[in-house]
Formats: sequence, C-alpha cells, structure tokens
Amino acid sequence: MKRLNHRHILYGIAALSLVSCAVPKVADIKQAQTLPEIPAKTVSSEEFQQLDLKAYFTDAHLLELFNKVVQANPDFQIAQQRVEIANSFLQRSKMDLLPSLEVGAEATGNRYGKYTMEGVGNYDTNLSPNITEEQKINRDFTPNYWLGARSSWEIDAWGKLKNKKIAAQKKYLASTEGLRLLQVELFTDIANLYYQLVALDNRLAIYQKNYNLQQRAFEIVLAQREVGKATELAVQQFKAQNNNWLAEIEHIKVEIVTVEQAITTLTGSYGGEVKRGKILMPTNIDVLNKTINVEAVIHSRPDVAANYYVLEASQADAKAARAAFYPKIDLGVGIGMNSFSVETLFKPSSLAGQLLGGLMVPVFNKGQLKYEFKVASKEQEIAFLNYQKSITTAFNELQSILKQTRIYERVLKLKSEEVGFLDRGVEVSNDLYLTGYANYFELINSQKSKLTAELDLLQFQHQNTRNNVLLFKALGGKLN
Repeated sequence: MKRLNHRHILYGIAALSLVSCAVPKVADIKQAQTLPEIPAKTVSSEEFQQLDLKAYFTDAHLLELFNKVVQANPDFQIAQQRVEIANSFLQRSKMDLLPSLEVGAEATGNRYGKYTMEGVGNYDTNLSPNITEEQKINRDFTPNYWLGARSSWEIDAWGKLKNKKIAAQKKYLASTEGLRLLQVELFTDIANLYYQLVALDNRLAIYQKNYNLQQRAFEIVLAQREVGKATELAVQQFKAQNNNWLAEIEHIKVEIVTVEQAITTLTGSYGGEVKRGKILMPTNIDVLNKTINVEAVIHSRPDVAANYYVLEASQADAKAARAAFYPKIDLGVGIGMNSFSVETLFKPSSLAGQLLGGLMVPVFNKGQLKYEFKVASKEQEIAFLNYQKSITTAFNELQSILKQTRIYERVLKLKSEEVGFLDRGVEVSNDLYLTGYANYFELINSQKSKLTAELDLLQFQHQNTRNNVLLFKALGGKLN
C-alpha cells in the first residue's frame, strides 16, 4: 500500500512537471557582422601591439594631469562607486545558490478557551497517567519556547539562480569596462584641452614674434617718411596692423584663461596655472606602418567590450526567466530546543527537528512569466543591436582617424614648406622696399602672408594632435 502511494506521488510530480515543460526557447547570442581589414600604409610583417598610455603620451605634465583626473574627478569617482554596487549584486547572486541559515529564539503564548479542541486536549493531557509533572501543560496560559537554527535551500535544478549569477557577473564586467571607457574619455578630454593650451601658447608666440618683426618694418617706414620716401598713409597702415595684432594677443590670453579653467575643473582643482610643455604631438608613423588586426583592436575597446558583456548578461537573464517556468524545489530543515516551559527547555528530551520539502509548479501565473520572458528576450535583442552599433561606430572611427592622419602628414609637409618660402619673402620685401623696388603695401602683405601661413601651420599641427589623441582611444590603448 505504501509503495502504491509513493508511486502515485511520483506520478503526480511527473504530471505537474509536464505542465511546466511547454516553455519558450532562449535565442543564441548573435554574431556581429564580419569586419573588413584596414590596409596599412606600407606592407609590413610587424603586427600592431596595443598602445600603452605612458609610452604613447610622453609629456610629463600631461601624465600628471591624467593622475589628477583619476584621483579627483567626481564623475570618475561616481563611476567607481557604481562598479562597487555591481560587485555587491554579484556577491549577493552567489549567496543565492547557498542554503540560508538563521539562528534565533522564539517565545509565544496562548490562552485557549475551554470549548476549543486545544483547550479540551490540554485538559485531557494533564489527566493522563502517562505523563510526568514536568509534562503537564499550564492551561491558564500556555507558552511555547524555541531556541535553535533553521535552514532553507532552493535547489537550482533548472539553472535559474546560476543564470542570475552569470547575469550579475557580466553586468559587473560591463560596469568595469564602463569605468575604463569613462577614464579613456576623461583622458581624451584632458589631452585635447592640454594641447589646445599648448597651441594657444604657440599662437601667442607667433603673434609676438611677428609683431616684433613688424616693428622693424615699421621703423623702416618711419625713417623713409622722414626723408620723404614714404607717406603718412603708410605709417597709419602699419599702426593699424600693429594694433590689430596687439588686440589679438590680448584675446589669446583670454582663451588661455578659459582653457585653464576647464582643465582645473576636470581635475577637481580650485583654479591655478596649468603647467605645460611647448610641443604638440607629432604623427605616430610607427602605428600607420604596422599591420592592424581589426577584430582584436575593435574588441579591445571598452565601449565594445562593455556592450558585449551586457549582451551576455541579457541572455543569462532570459535563461533565468525561462527557468521560472519549471517547478520550484525547496528544502527546509530546522533543529532546536522546543518546550512549553523554561525549566525543561534545555533538557535533551526537548530537542526537536523538522524536515520540509516542497515542489511548486507555476500554473495560473504562467501569463506573467510569459511576458517577463518576452521582455527579457527583447532586452537581449536590444543588447545585440547596441553591441553591433558600437562595433560599427568603432570601426568607422578608427578607419576615419587613420585616413586623416595620413592626409595630415602630407598637409603638414606642404604647409611647413610654405612658411619657409614666406619667411624668405619677408626678408626680400624688406630689402626691396629699402632699395625702392617694392612699396609699403607689398611690405605689409608679405608680413600678413607670413603670419597667416604660420597660423595655418599651427592649426593643422593642432588638428593633427587632436587626431593622434583620438587614435589612442580608437586603437583601444591600455591605461596601465
């Protein structure tokens, strides 16, 4: 008879399990589109190695600013706290796989009516000849004392808790990559501002140098006017140009103050002068000449890596949502000292234990589980689209920066030659003016052309520097 009952129970469990077996499938992680190769400038057998921050950015003042950013920037500190939160969720998900354990004490008391089953039962118990005086129950107020431990455990037969742990782990990894991405962006912002400051210093030096040269030409014109070889118009034209350049010098000083303020804000400082060098970044020719493994470079970037971890987390969430369709198996155990009197609570015979087992199959809440799984599946699809988008953005950014870098290399060479020609032109115009073969207008134009060419060269050098700063980010450079 007992075997028959056990068999019926097993059949019942099997039938309940079959009810929950009609569950949806979790989609596999989609593969991103294959990336094309980026041809190197020259055929090289040497393969590109990931860039190192301190080897790529060699300016000591800039590296010092990088250190300040990670120590004092509030956005970076907030991101660090978010990583710690993600880690806490991960540790909690690991604990979910383990049995819970509670240790404690309980004390309750009841007064049963005479016409209740408990009241009549206690009365009869006290009249029984089979009990001792210690076993008699206080009928006026019946206490119940318990001191012990309880444990419960959800058996993760279907992988729900395991996949929740995987999802938490991937989200934690995504948060660490997000922190790295923020650090790269902060370093990029600082580097761009720093080199903007260097460019402004150089721009200021160009104006001051050309102003001094202009003064020499102005002295020549003044001397020529004294002997009647130049007019007052020439003198006034030179004075006007001098004032124009002096005003520009003062305006550059205003821009310098503005950029310094932006840098000190990012580094969490209360103003002050920013120490800096004088040289803009040159083109990193070695990078252009190496063979780049595009797949490895793109997936080493923190933005792409973070999105892939989010994609993996979304699939784990979908698997956990799917596992919720299956029966939930719980085990519980309790052990402790249990008595209705304090005097007998700690006697060996007061030791009591309990073992519980449960299997619950979702039936009427399947509609809710179905929609929760649908949401998790759509989140997985969104995560893949974001992942693919980050790859596309990263590839096009890298390709564009590499092309621009090669173009700037040619532009800088041409502009440097132009400045050299115009330097010689100013010397020639001064000589020709003294000998009467050129007028003051040609003298002024030669000075203007030289200034314009030098400013254009500086602008292209600055743009090339910005491009090289972005190249570090585009190539997924190492931060430490």
